[in-house]
Amino acid sequence: MGLELIFAPLDSRGKYVTIRSHVSERGTDRVFRALGDKTRRRMLDLLVSRPRTTGELAAAFGGLSRFAVMKHLRVLERAGLLVISREGRNRWNSLNPVPLRDVLRRWVGKHEELWADVMLNIRDAAEASPGKIRKPHKGAKS
Repeated sequence: MGLELIFAPLDSRGKYVTIRSHVSERGTDRVFRALGDKTRRRMLDLLVSRPRTTGELAAAFGGLSRFAVMKHLRVLERAGLLVISREGRNRWNSLNPVPLRDVLRRWVGKHEELWADVMLNIRDAAEASPGKIRKPHKGAKS
């Protein structure tokens, strides 16, 4: 029994809610689409240090209109990468790293072990003396 079946109540449609049910392909596509634009990546980089108002972000991207900045923020929000809060007339934008972590675990994690083994084999081959051949690491093919 996997971790996803622990505390798996039925949702309103009578289906079990699991950890994996919260990460959809559509959500992954939205994250990749949001990260596919250099301006949006730069916006996220600014939000790593602290939350910023929309006005602060617009000022940081002087070459863009406020409308264009809002459009980029909307894409980031739909991807789940922003948490929006309002304080009076200010709209505060904060980074939500959870979708990034989900994509990293689901997509990159699948390939990480294989590539780590390949890199270790390359390192071992480079460091080995000319006549000595080491046994390859477990997941890599020789």
